[in-house]
Amino acid sequence: MQNVELSQRERSILGDRGGSFGSVCRFGLSPGIETMQKRVVGAHRTEASGEPDQGWLGLEELATVEVTSEHPSFPVESALCPGVGPGWRASQKGEQQIRIIFDEPVSLHRIQLRFHEAECERTQEFTIRWSSAAGGPAREIVRQQWNFSPAGSTTEIEDYNVELEGVSVLELTIQPNLGRGEAVANLVSWRMR
Repeated sequence: MQNVELSQRERSILGDRGGSFGSVCRFGLSPGIETMQKRVVGAHRTEASGEPDQGWLGLEELATVEVTSEHPSFPVESALCPGVGPGWRASQKGEQQIRIIFDEPVSLHRIQLRFHEAECERTQEFTIRWSSAAGGPAREIVRQQWNFSPAGSTTEIEDYNVELEGVSVLELTIQPNLGRGEAVANLVSWRMR
């Protein structure tokens, strides 16, 4: 793990909050895999077969990722980089957030998410928001609920066509179990182009 300094753009996006996020880290999953900049931003941090490329953005080259928590065996980059792992899982129960901070503003035309839950019955809600400027107001794209059931509905795939210009920040908030905070959030994949 290599600590690096925050860029001027990252400091302007994070503002005074930057100190609470810790340092930016570069992680590599295995030899030959690009590293992704990310931060684990939750108060309770733990120690330290993909689908074909359909023109999805290579986030490891374009953005820094913040995550409130992650299980060491299920890092966030395995959900954001095609074909590199089993997906992301939080290290703690309750609401979680993944924030993608683009190095340069991008245009987005499609956002796809995939969740999988085969062990417990629960109602999940997720929200995607975006911001076009450093520190600007976040705008909601979608808020979606899904009922998982091991006997039936175990996979949720959401595919949204969007027309977003100048996206600086894209944020996914996951409430893994409405009404009961006993579930752990997970995400198989989050792709965008």
